[in-house]
Amino acid sequence: MDALRLIAQDSLKAEVPTIEIGDTIRVHVKIREGEKERIQIFEGTVIARKGSGVSETFTVRRVSYGVGVERVFPIHSPNVAKVDVVRHGRVRRSKLYYLRDRVGKAAKVKEQIR
Repeated sequence: MDALRLIAQDSLKAEVPTIEIGDTIRVHVKIREGEKERIQIFEGTVIARKGSGVSETFTVRRVSYGVGVERVFPIHSPNVAKVDVVRHGRVRRSKLYYLRDRVGKAAKVKEQIR
């Protein structure tokens, strides 16, 4: 069991992005297409965080052309190049799954002034 912990410690990132539930973020993801590698940006609202250690993930949701799109990103993945916080959201829940049922402005999260 200790060997697994040592391997897990090696794959942890030194700088973990500070993201909170309700924040609007830009995730810079490395995409491989054949031999080439490029960066794709996915911007949306953080609706959930799960797990701990190496297996910690966060779920980002956005509406693209009227269709809700959710992606789950591992925090310590080498494919996640960078995470930028666009704005901080003011929420009172740890999971924002209720936003899936909302349409238009009702699906927005209020901004937190810091």
